[in-house]
Formats: sequence, C-alpha cells, structure tokens
Amino acid sequence: MKIAIHKKNSGFSKRWIEYCSENGIPFKLVDCYQNDIIEYISDCDGLMWHFHQSEPKDILFAKQLIFSLHAAGIRVFPDFYTSWHFNDKVGQKYLLEAIDAPLVPSYVFYSQDKALKWVKNTSFPKVLKLRSGAGSTNVRLVEDAATAKKCIYKAFKLGFRQYDPVLNFKERWRKYRLGKTEWTDMVKAFIRLGYRPKFDRIAGREKGYIYFQDFIPGNKHDIRINIIDGKASGARRKVRKNDFRASGSGLFDFDTSKVPVEALKISFQIAEKLKLQTVAFDFILDNDNPVIVEMSYGFGQTEFHTGYWDSDLNYYEGEFNPFGWMVESFIREIESN
Repeated sequence: MKIAIHKKNSGFSKRWIEYCSENGIPFKLVDCYQNDIIEYISDCDGLMWHFHQSEPKDILFAKQLIFSLHAAGIRVFPDFYTSWHFNDKVGQKYLLEAIDAPLVPSYVFYSQDKALKWVKNTSFPKVLKLRSGAGSTNVRLVEDAATAKKCIYKAFKLGFRQYDPVLNFKERWRKYRLGKTEWTDMVKAFIRLGYRPKFDRIAGREKGYIYFQDFIPGNKHDIRINIIDGKASGARRKVRKNDFRASGSGLFDFDTSKVPVEALKISFQIAEKLKLQTVAFDFILDNDNPVIVEMSYGFGQTEFHTGYWDSDLNYYEGEFNPFGWMVESFIREIESN
C-alpha cells in the first residue's frame, strides 16, 4: 500500500508528509501539475492533495483531476463528496437546502430584474457574499435597499473582483497590530494595492449572479466545528472590532464548554449524511439555535488541537493530530476498497 501526496511545503500536505514519515507509512511525493500525473500515480493506491482557493493553478484544474480519479475508482482525499462544494457558497446553499439542514436563509438570483424585484419586498440589512473567498473575504453588510440595488447593478454588469486590495491591506494591518502576522505580510499587502495577485487575474470577476444571506443580529462570535473521521473539534471565534464578521478574525475562545451541543450534533449528522471525509462548519445563533453560515473541507492548520468529541459526544481532553486522522482514515478507505 502506497499513498501519493502532492508535494507542498504548507497546508495539510506538509502535515501528511510529516505524519507518514514519522509512522513508517509508504508514500510517494508527486506533482499534480505535471501532464502525466495520472500515469505517474498508477503505482499508488490513492492520492492526497490539499488544493487551495487562492492557488492560481489549483483554481484551473484541481477539482477536474480529483473528480476524474474518483470516477475511475481511484481513492482520493478530498473526494468528490467532500470537495465539489469547496469555495462555492452558492453550491453549498443548494446542498444544505436539499438535505433540510439549518442554513441561514439565503437568496441567489441569476436575473437582474428578479433581484431588483426581491429587494422591494425584503428587509435589511442583508449580507452580500461572492461564491468564493475564505476568512470573511468577499463578505459585506448591505444596510439598505439603495445599496443593494447598486450591488445588483454591479453584479450583472462590471462584476466583482475576487480580491479587494484595500480591504486586504486593512485586514493585514489589523492582524499586524494584534501580533498575528509579520511585517513582511504588510509589505506584500502594500504592493498589492497597485498590483493584482495572480489568482485574482486568473479567477476573473464574479458576475451574472447575486447572493445574499439574512443578517442575524446579536452574534458576537461564530462557532467553528471541524469533523474528521467521526471526531469533532470546535471553538468560538469572536467578531472583529466594529464589525460583524468572525471568520478569519483570529480571535479565538477555546473554552469548549461554550460550544453548543446542538451544533456538534448537526455537524456529525450532516458529515455522515453527505459522506464527507472532513468538513468545517461555521455556525451562528438564531434565537439560541445554531444555523450554518457556510462549510469547507479546509480549515486553519493550528485550530483547536487541545481536545475533541467522538460521535457519541464524549469529550477527550488533550492534544491530537487531525492530519494523522486524515491519513489513517484514508488508509482504511483504501484497504476497504
């Protein structure tokens, strides 16, 4: 048994390589960008690749390769069920609605006229989102109908850039002041005020649709739940100062007693129903009821490693290695094939 792992010095890939090396698990480093990648991994039993929404080359073909291997019966991590909705908030809307999951009420329109008609009959504020973006990028609060109309006109004409250099600079400055980023990141953010990053140039503008969610007031934090191999970790994330967004804030509350049990139950149920190898859910509270904002197969590499719950909601204190769980569960998948 041998696993192919896309060679990368960051993200999950780095941790998978470390885990396999430390535990004597046979693996082969590969470059998923090479033309003959399918032939090159023919001597392996499966492929693990942490593709990312801000990697230009990943945007072009990662899902196509993953899905092609999946269709051929070759084990992949993440697989089709786990990753097709990655970095696609609109796709997540349809998926969660289809299984009657508790999603924040969400609205998508593919016609300017229908969107404008909806604006006349809805209440504000609303949260405007692009289908792509992580860490609260491409998310803004729309306070009134007039602003919503401007957004709609832009969505169906010029479109929205996936990268906002001014907001990025402000966010980097906020994290720098908190000691959560290096001065070199500030330099990069400054340069990008006048130079679009490569992934933004490749991805192009988001246009031809508009996507809103209801704004649910009173939330000073969200709840992040990660599910891997029938185990859950979680914590609360505080919103930024003078803001409503928690994702990407870096302001964690690790008191697990504050994580709603109902959010854990919902996360386990959805992960099992959708056959997800791994998933991260973002919840907020609506009258004390957890509702899902969005989901992703990826999550921060340093999140919540001080304790976890099993599917029976028993809690286990202490450090753990979620990336090792991914490798071990993937090996079991291969062996059961």
